[in-house]
Amino acid sequence: QVQLVESGGGLVRAGESLRLSCAASGNIFSINSMRWYRQAPGKQRELVAIITSSGITHYKDSVKGRFTIARDNAKNTVYLQMNSLEPEDTAVYMCNAETQLGAFWGRGTQVTVSS
Repeated sequence: QVQLVESGGGLVRAGESLRLSCAASGNIFSINSMRWYRQAPGKQRELVAIITSSGITHYKDSVKGRFTIARDNAKNTVYLQMNSLEPEDTAVYMCNAETQLGAFWGRGTQVTVSS
């Protein structure tokens, strides 16, 4: 299995930045892609960003130009750099690893953006 631990969430004001980290351990060679999801109260979970094992990235339209997903292979860590944060970005952010054996999830980290 794969274990994921997120960190970096917090409370910020609109226009500020945060960097989320997701450290992976276990059977990391089975990972096909790593993804960041978020879920706000009363809303469906949504996919925010993807990075594949080959380094290809994809983003939700509403975060393009503001968020960047990146990886550090030496540290087995994926990051989500979030700039120009908006109140609409407030949510629990969850790291996900997709493997041929299924999906594995971190516990999530809260991001709150005040006006």
